[in-house]
Amino acid sequence: MIAIIDYDAGNIKSVEKALLHLGQEAAVTRDAEAILGADGVILPGVGAFGDAMEKLQAYGLVDVIHRCVESGKPFLGICLGLQLLFDSSEESPGAEGLHVLEGRILRIPASGGLKIPHIGWNDLNFPRKGRLFEGLEGNPYVYFVHSYYLQAADEGIVTACTEYGTHIHASVEKGNVFACQFHPEKSSGAGMGILRNFCRICMGED
Repeated sequence: MIAIIDYDAGNIKSVEKALLHLGQEAAVTRDAEAILGADGVILPGVGAFGDAMEKLQAYGLVDVIHRCVESGKPFLGICLGLQLLFDSSEESPGAEGLHVLEGRILRIPASGGLKIPHIGWNDLNFPRKGRLFEGLEGNPYVYFVHSYYLQAADEGIVTACTEYGTHIHASVEKGNVFACQFHPEKSSGAGMGILRNFCRICMGED
C-alpha cells in the first residue's frame, strides 16, 4: 500500500486516482501508523509554502515524515511536496521547510514576457536519469503549475531539469527520497510511467 499524506493541500484525489488506475492500493491518510506502515509514501501539495508547513505541524506530520525518510521507505514529493522537503522558500520568508534535502525555493523571474505562474507542458532533460524515469525515451513533456522553483544545493541529486525563464531543477533523487516539481498524475503517459516506476520501487521490484 502507498500512503498519500492528507494535510488539506490539494491534488490528493488526482494522485490517488492515478495510483488506482495503475492497480496500486493507495490510502489517503494523516494517520501516523498507516503512513509508517505503508510500503511507500507520497507528499502531494498545491498552495503556499508557509501555510502547508503550518498544516503539517498542526497535524503532527513533520516528525512522521522524518521517520519515514529515516526508515528508508520510498518517499515521493510532488509539486509543493517537493518544495517542502527543502530548507526555505521566498514565498514565505521566515518559514522553515522540512530540511530533508538542502536547497532553496525561489520565485520564477518575470522576464521575457513569460506568464507567472508557469502553467503548462514543458520538456525535461536529464543531467542524470534517476529511477523514476526508467523506460522514458527522449525528452518527455510533463505538466507544471508553479510560481516558485527549486535551486538544489547539491546538483548531484538533480535528475531532471527544465527551462522557463530560468534553469529549474524539476526532479531530484537522493537515496529513498524522490521529488518532482511537475505533476506526474496530470502528465499523461509519461507521468503514468513515472508513477509506475515509483510503485515498482515501493514494491521492491527495482
